[in-house]
Amino acid sequence: MNDLPEPSTIRVFVALAPPDEAKDELAEALWAATAGYPRLRWNRIEDWHVTLAFLGELPATAVPPLRSALAGLAASHAALHLGLRGGGHFDGRLLWSGIDGDLDGLHRLAADVRDVVGSCGIAFNERPLRPHLTLARARRDDPTSVPEVAAALAGFAGRPWRAERLHLVGSNVGRGPGPIRYRDLEAWRLGAG
Repeated sequence: MNDLPEPSTIRVFVALAPPDEAKDELAEALWAATAGYPRLRWNRIEDWHVTLAFLGELPATAVPPLRSALAGLAASHAALHLGLRGGGHFDGRLLWSGIDGDLDGLHRLAADVRDVVGSCGIAFNERPLRPHLTLARARRDDPTSVPEVAAALAGFAGRPWRAERLHLVGSNVGRGPGPIRYRDLEAWRLGAG
């Protein structure tokens, strides 16, 4: 029995998630890297996502208005045709796979998500959208060469897939030891309305 109270704050972001087949294809391409670079902090495949807006730590009371607003937004946007392609890194520490396909549609959806979040009175650090899927991070005390792994992914081109659902995701960052864990707070089918 869990008698712990629900947290008063939650770390939240809005994202798209590739289907399992697309993630499995990329995982297969990464197999040698995951074996060859065990000191990297590899994200769990089930947590792979494409962030549209990172909202940070929010009061739990901010989530219900977001749910309603994002549901309406999702209904007004069509599914997107995307793909995973290549690899790269940010600052030699964060390894990612690139996103290919309907990037104009992806940018429009992200802009609309950010507008909706702002209309709910939620202030967040708006960084320019650089569509990617985060795969791993180098530990601060480990000079592992993320650029080498990124270069090995340069020729990767996954099969196209449809992004059909918009996800409001919460994470446990800052809530104890262990790896980051994500959970859908809610998800909506794009173009369902």
